[in-house]
Amino acid sequence: MASGVTGYAAISTKVRAMYSNLLTPQDISRLSDSPDFPSLISALKNTQYGPYLATLKDNELTPRRAIQQLRRRLADSYSSVAQMSPEQTRSLIKQLFRYFELGNLKAVLRSIQTVSAWNPDIAPWDRVHEVLFPFGSFSSLPAQAMVEAGNVPAAVELLKGTPYESTMSFAMKRFSAEQNLFPLEVALDLDYWRRLWAEAKKLSGQDRESATKIIGALLDMNNLMWAIRYRVYHKLSEEEIINYTLPFGFRVRDEDVRAIAAGGDIAAIVSRTFPAIADVNTLLENPQTGLPKLEVLLKRQVIRQCTAAFIGNPFHIGLPLAFLILSDLEIQDLVVLIEAKSSEVKDDDYRSVLLKTSLLN
Repeated sequence: MASGVTGYAAISTKVRAMYSNLLTPQDISRLSDSPDFPSLISALKNTQYGPYLATLKDNELTPRRAIQQLRRRLADSYSSVAQMSPEQTRSLIKQLFRYFELGNLKAVLRSIQTVSAWNPDIAPWDRVHEVLFPFGSFSSLPAQAMVEAGNVPAAVELLKGTPYESTMSFAMKRFSAEQNLFPLEVALDLDYWRRLWAEAKKLSGQDRESATKIIGALLDMNNLMWAIRYRVYHKLSEEEIINYTLPFGFRVRDEDVRAIAAGGDIAAIVSRTFPAIADVNTLLENPQTGLPKLEVLLKRQVIRQCTAAFIGNPFHIGLPLAFLILSDLEIQDLVVLIEAKSSEVKDDDYRSVLLKTSLLN
């Protein structure tokens, strides 16, 4: 089994080269100065996203299609990294990539639930497929057949033989009682993170150390935000919050989640697990605006964690993982810019949620 210098010499060099092509905080800042959507796209064509945007004619470059092309680059990055990674780490990379398939599955289910609100002149699949992540041959999701099934139970039946079969079959009992997608989406989230954490834990040595640190940063962010949202927004019971979160993490411990569920001091728990995040109480005064800001601050901590992986010994899975996560977060910034510039959102309303520009401070 390839490991250490032997297993990572080639991929480390390649990933470092790909990492060097990511946009800098200064690049994001310059892009944010674009006066409108066409000028933003023109500027993006001079970046590593240029070849992907160039495949569409100018009159085809709607905001939605532009976003789709940016995501194609991310999909290609995942494919390239998975192929180059040592054999023992490929299942971890593929499970990380399934995050986007999970998003597609949720989008398909939501489209089925809201089909009555659609323009009847547009076929359901034509309406949905443009918003799906371009997952390519990695996908096990029969997305079009699910959309055309017309109802959630029939669509879920089509998941037999996929990684989602057992999770969805169990969650459908709750859906049948409530006719609400919430229990299905929660079940999918929990299953995804359990599988991803298990893959990280399967590794050994520095692979395991770096993978649990980087995957753990993402897991902690999600678990913490779930617990807070379920308590503050959804007003769920203590038992429900515990059932709808994960009993493990890297910094965020099971007792932290249980304390939040039981009505404990959220600010104290966030400050202990993420000391760099200040004024949490201020954010919690207005949860409607404060919690999205808290999530942005947590994502910025993930960026710092991933960036740190490129310092020191490069011969471990941490570099590929960090690069892929940073690539996704970069595209999240670009999506914010595309949506802002195409709808004339005021600067103050979107600049504060950009992730990379915080590194300029």
